Amino acid sequence: MVKICCIGAGYVGGPTMAVIALKCPELEVVVVDICASRIDAWNSDKLPIYEPSLDDVVKACRGRNLFFSTDIEKHVADAEILFLSVNTPTKTSGLGAGKAADLTFWEKAARMIADVSNSDKIVVEKSTVPVKTAEAIEKILNHNNNGVKYQVLSNPEFLSEGTAIEDLLYPERVLIGGRETPEGQKAVQTLKDIYARWVPDDLIITTNLWSAELSKLASNAFQAQRVSSINAMSALCEATGASVSEVAYAIGMDSRIGPKFLNSSVGFGGSCFQKDILNLVYICECNSLPDVANYWKQVIRINDYQKRRFLNRVISSMFNTVSGKRIAILGFAFKKDTADTRESASIFVSQGLLREKAIISIYDPKVTEDQIQYDLATNKLDWDNQVPQQPMSPTARKQVTVMWDPYEATKGAHAVCILTEWDEFKDLDYKKIYDGMQKPAFMFDGRNMVDPVKLREIGFIVYSIGRPLDPWLLDMPAVA
Repeated sequence: MVKICCIGAGYVGGPTMAVIALKCPELEVVVVDICASRIDAWNSDKLPIYEPSLDDVVKACRGRNLFFSTDIEKHVADAEILFLSVNTPTKTSGLGAGKAADLTFWEKAARMIADVSNSDKIVVEKSTVPVKTAEAIEKILNHNNNGVKYQVLSNPEFLSEGTAIEDLLYPERVLIGGRETPEGQKAVQTLKDIYARWVPDDLIITTNLWSAELSKLASNAFQAQRVSSINAMSALCEATGASVSEVAYAIGMDSRIGPKFLNSSVGFGGSCFQKDILNLVYICECNSLPDVANYWKQVIRINDYQKRRFLNRVISSMFNTVSGKRIAILGFAFKKDTADTRESASIFVSQGLLREKAIISIYDPKVTEDQIQYDLATNKLDWDNQVPQQPMSPTARKQVTVMWDPYEATKGAHAVCILTEWDEFKDLDYKKIYDGMQKPAFMFDGRNMVDPVKLREIGFIVYSIGRPLDPWLLDMPAVA
């Protein structure tokens, strides 16, 4: 039985290894992590992350050929193939702070592998890393090898939270990069044979190491670029009376453009887009490509502008003050079908409203109150000028309530902000919500989830991103 060990039991490592175990029952797959509570959760009936269909996959394999453990060194030593799925956050201090990836956890993992290994191993980069990370891992391993031979591969993930299991079972492509040596190509073939158990051969792409590493960064950058492009157009649509939905549909019919990632919103979030673009910017700067770096910086700037523009619209529409007013936030996850809140637009908007002394009530069907309070109280580094935002004060914490019912969250509110595109928000009884609100009742739709015409008929003053403005809003101060 071939033994696989994945270091890191997060959003990438857990689901990926679960699907490999499901599709390759002859393999022993162990996921290890230093966080005991996370491993305990993977071994329980309540998994540490929410992902549609993940429970079913894990339960089908756990205890058979899929295991979760904190005994890291033992399973690393026993494995023939190691997947590295550790965190690579953006550095918050030192050289490259606010842009460069922090590879502290990767280096620690590589050194640990070298310390405990007594047999040859294939080491697979799974999480997104800067170009040439594989070379750094090779140097650490080969200078501490004790006679053990290593082959380092790049196998970046292309998962979208909310559809991760579907993406793993029916991938658009699997990318494997390796050294162009006989040993490197043999390792590539070994990993390819595993994926070939369920992925068609023509969807498994093999490249050199550097192309694989850069392809992941490029893929996320291009997707984020499309979001920022349509969000930039949304501001122009509002100024001219055009509808961004109609514009997006029209340009998406062009086969050279296509319809995906053309939904205007309050801004993109998640663990990948911003982090990976900042990393790309830093790599460009380090390679003396300032014009290329500035191009990709603009993708982030438009995203920040969109969030700021939405927040300013909320404040300016409500007589330029929200002090003491109750604002209901519907959705705190960065997107639907996940409990992940990293870089969520809801954090930015909520913190902005709190600074303006608003009282906010938050409803999200999957995000816990502890996570919401943590996110609102945590420092965040501004990537461009490296100035940390102030954490939420104890007084501000008292201005936040977390509800488990959308109708309770909106009761007595002056305004509602829809910030996550949960499907259930389409079917809420907005007449009931309107009746329970203060008047005038405002609806700020950051995801274009609701029909503004129907809501205006109910009595709402409605702002939908990139759509013709409500007559009320035309009389309000311009939004910077």
